[in-house]
Amino acid sequence: MKSLLLIILFVVLSSQSFTQWDKYPRPDEGVMTGGMGINWIDGKPYYRVSFRPEISFSEIGIGLDLNLDFDSKGKLRTENFNETSDYLSIIRYVRYGIKNDPVFIKVGALDYYTLGHGSIMQHYNNSPTYDNRRIGLVLDLDLGKFGVESIYSSFSPQGVFAIRGYVRPLQFTPAADIPIIGNLEVGASFASDMNKDAGIVNGNYDSVKKEFIVTEDLGSLSIVGFDLGLPLLNSSVTDITLYIDYAKIIDFGSGVATGVKFDFALSSLLNISAKLERRFNQGKYVPAYFNTLHEINRFQVDSSTGTFTSKAKLLSDFDEDTKGWYGDLLIRVFNLFDVYGSYQRLDKYPKSGELNLRAAFEPEGAPIVLRAGYDKINIQDEKDIFSLDDRSYLFAEAGYKPVEYILVSIVYSWTYTPIRGNDDRIISFEPQKRIEPRVSFIYPFKF
Repeated sequence: MKSLLLIILFVVLSSQSFTQWDKYPRPDEGVMTGGMGINWIDGKPYYRVSFRPEISFSEIGIGLDLNLDFDSKGKLRTENFNETSDYLSIIRYVRYGIKNDPVFIKVGALDYYTLGHGSIMQHYNNSPTYDNRRIGLVLDLDLGKFGVESIYSSFSPQGVFAIRGYVRPLQFTPAADIPIIGNLEVGASFASDMNKDAGIVNGNYDSVKKEFIVTEDLGSLSIVGFDLGLPLLNSSVTDITLYIDYAKIIDFGSGVATGVKFDFALSSLLNISAKLERRFNQGKYVPAYFNTLHEINRFQVDSSTGTFTSKAKLLSDFDEDTKGWYGDLLIRVFNLFDVYGSYQRLDKYPKSGELNLRAAFEPEGAPIVLRAGYDKINIQDEKDIFSLDDRSYLFAEAGYKPVEYILVSIVYSWTYTPIRGNDDRIISFEPQKRIEPRVSFIYPFKF
């Protein structure tokens, strides 16, 4: 009986994918995955039942994500379902179109969203932890002469709202056909973190009541921005665009970023995208304020010492003018591999490094699958880059397909679990290690 149970436990459903790369099923296709298994969370085994189908109807796509974890006594892990949003997050996403289409709408988990050129919001993730997933909304429209990008990160509790409207003014004039300047783009952005912890700059932790008492709160933290984009080359294969951005954090500082963006697309065989940017920042300003781990670093309390950190307090304490660099590179080879990397650092600020890496090696028809993702903020030096701590997020999977529809793999993830006070309010996050042996049943189908 024990041997049979162990065999069943290793039938595991994949619980994370690279949806941030818009890797959805093709139109009128879908994929059905599901199973039972074992999941080690911080060294403790949990028995898992999972179900994760994805389907696409033309431009419409739906993805579900149901994971039930039981401990050795058969008790359901409560962190999976202790908020209304946890139940809603079973619907991982509903979408129309994909990013950069004329119309893109998505409701659910929002992975690595960038607004405009990224000066205000870059690679923002509304659900960086399994145990605190949020339901958000993205609405992007590109109507040719003008358009809008927008995101609302969480319906409950309140989250980050950001919107960018843009116009190509010369498209309304006879100058629309003039090379280069005819596609000049002018944009304006507004973003606001409306979470109740967004503006906390002072307070005390009551160790008896296990709650944080706020003594100074600036309320919602908002940012306004303006940008110009000038396409130097715009063809069916290559795009090169110069741009300049200005952003101001209300009641704090401001910054300017100027750079060049390069895109090369050879049909669906090879895609290369790169960006290099120089940043000029006043004191009390941080570029790309809404980044990958914003939901984790917004506000945290160390209950053992009674100290706290918040992004609003860091802004208040950071007075030095700085300069810095940002660069990213994406390479996609059709049906073979995807590689993406980005890095930013301020010249004189030793803990300003921020790294984002993504890679996927999944040749169509081949039995080997390799996937990995890694994010880290506040990097001090090169030795600090790959040390896992409370500034890191990691996902890695290596697998083999013994037959076409079965993937046997091992998964390691470094994520976060919320720490709650007596009032069930999340006061902090702490790193959480998960190790999962998986046997995934992946069955694609067409309508």
